[in-house]
Amino acid sequence: MFKESYSIIGVMSGTSLDGIDLAHINFTIKEDKWRYEILENETISYSENWLNKLKIALGFSGKELIELNEDYTQLLGSIVKSFIDKHQIKNIDAVCSHGHTILHQPQNGFTLQIGNLPKIAQIIQERVVCDFRVQDVKLGGQGAPLVPMGDRILFSEYDYCLNLGGFSNVSFEDNSKRIAFDISPVNTVLNFYSNKLGLNYDDKGKIARSGKVNADLLIELNALEYYKKQFPKSLGFEFVKEVVLPLIEKHSISIEDKMHTFTEHIALQTSLALPNKTGKILITGGGAYNAFLIERMQFHLPKIEIIIPDNKTLEFKEALIFALLGVLKLRNEVNVLSSVTGAKMDHSSGVIFVL
Repeated sequence: MFKESYSIIGVMSGTSLDGIDLAHINFTIKEDKWRYEILENETISYSENWLNKLKIALGFSGKELIELNEDYTQLLGSIVKSFIDKHQIKNIDAVCSHGHTILHQPQNGFTLQIGNLPKIAQIIQERVVCDFRVQDVKLGGQGAPLVPMGDRILFSEYDYCLNLGGFSNVSFEDNSKRIAFDISPVNTVLNFYSNKLGLNYDDKGKIARSGKVNADLLIELNALEYYKKQFPKSLGFEFVKEVVLPLIEKHSISIEDKMHTFTEHIALQTSLALPNKTGKILITGGGAYNAFLIERMQFHLPKIEIIIPDNKTLEFKEALIFALLGVLKLRNEVNVLSSVTGAKMDHSSGVIFVL
């Protein structure tokens, strides 16, 4: 007999490198309806040393990646342990962690999220559920996005769920199937140019707003092959490093104009990605704070009601959903949908490490 309530720590580190999100969540299930409450929560910023490592890790050798994985698992484990101790959280059912994506090449049957080594359970001294993407890729799927299962279970009142993180991804129901895919890069590009100005990010999109659209660049961005692909499809930082940034850098224009043009590109691709331009859309992730981006989305989607939730849900939605995916794994229930990833079948993904 399964439990009706779970005390879970959800852990997420995204490609935008904002930091490690930790959230203590209480889940309850009654009459097949899941409910959640986000309790203690915190985002731990990366040190400058770790930021630099993670930014260049895409070019690491196999030996360097093994060492990085060991070191990051130690870092992540110690951060989670400190979070639990600081908030005196007791009787935890599991820590459910995404890890941090370094390589994502589903077309080559490969994806790597560091921080998912077995020793993490010993460091934290709790049961750990992690490494959610690898099994899906082995089953022929994209290994992403995984959040849509949580969207279906926890946020079914919205027509669309859109996350604006390092990349944007959307999920929605279509003929009783959950459809989801990555739309475009977002903060991986905008933060890159903010960093060049000595800033971690563009506060409310003010820098981008001060620039102007470069028509030639916008046309080239919108013509990228990825946008012609049918779902399921997903993006990794490789796409930004090898395709997007070289394209932008060919244009001798100001950083402000580059950011303004890319913001317009994000908004336009979002509008093109939604099959029905009416209804309600829930927007979460760091990009939801970018007022200029949200304005441009509203301009391209005038009949859509944009809803930005409370701060806890906005900032910790991915940690929340990976916590739920971990609970579903503990229950041996489906937590990855083949309609989303393109895998051979729905399945219960992730590995469980016990003390």
